[in-house]
Amino acid sequence: MKITVVGCGRWGSCIAWYCQAIKKHDVLLYGLKGTRDYVRFVETRKNDYITLPDDIELTDDLEYAMSYSKVVVVSIGAQQFRAFLKDLVNRIEVKDKIFILCMKGLESETGKRLTQIFHEEVGPGNKVAIWVGPGHVQDFYNGRPSCMIIGSDDIEVTKLLVSELNSTLIRFYYGQDLIGCEVGAAAKNVMGIAAGMLDGFDWPGLKGALMARGAREISRLVRAMGGNELTAYGLSHLGDYQATLFSEYSHNRLFGENYIKGIPMNKLAEGVDTAKALVRLSELYNVELPISKAVYNVLFEDKDAKEMLDSMFIRETKFEF
Repeated sequence: MKITVVGCGRWGSCIAWYCQAIKKHDVLLYGLKGTRDYVRFVETRKNDYITLPDDIELTDDLEYAMSYSKVVVVSIGAQQFRAFLKDLVNRIEVKDKIFILCMKGLESETGKRLTQIFHEEVGPGNKVAIWVGPGHVQDFYNGRPSCMIIGSDDIEVTKLLVSELNSTLIRFYYGQDLIGCEVGAAAKNVMGIAAGMLDGFDWPGLKGALMARGAREISRLVRAMGGNELTAYGLSHLGDYQATLFSEYSHNRLFGENYIKGIPMNKLAEGVDTAKALVRLSELYNVELPISKAVYNVLFEDKDAKEMLDSMFIRETKFEF
């Protein structure tokens, strides 16, 4: 199979490496001309995490990248996704392709899922799948296995992609619930920020409560949106907590910890924009999301983080269920 990967950041480059080095597919990696990640790969074939195999082709020509294959993996910032699609469809015919979205985010102002944005911009009849679940580049590159999810509204697309991408390094499950998988995958980053804030205060023992209550909170939202509430307890959300709430490699956890300690951070933490989106969804579906709202209040309403977390996990007395 030929595969085009759009986005040569941390995760996009890992996917390109995985598809070529582990699965032996023909892979082309597209990056924006002049950007730091792309230039480093052109000059050294390395970034901070991996070395690209020589067989992976690099390009900054979007038209060529789209003509290379029928399968297109997209791994860019979730907030840039709509603009990318608008530009893409204005220049290139893409209706016969399968798109795999590997970002974990929601549109911050609307709360819309990425597959919704895809169908709005590209058209309802086009094929799109998601690739979500736990895993870090550093772990995969060093041979540490994990389980992930590929899902689509078209089960034949799901089966095709799983059969082509499954391995002993990444075992894929069929995703049955796009709403739950997309919302859960995005929301776990907000829980990661909350976990980092707990680390910043040296309150790691409260992560158990964060995990239990966070998964319950997101399950209520998924159900209200028409998804299966049990999906929140699967790989896309609760199953991704170890990699997001505890791992040293988690950008969202590190962002939360650094925020408490007053340390600037220039690495992408998708949970920041996702907190905005979840508050929007909370209003639209009339579902209380206390942890997500607390993170939002700290980041965007200048509320005191210690008071917000203290009131949620320490002072409140109530029945557990």
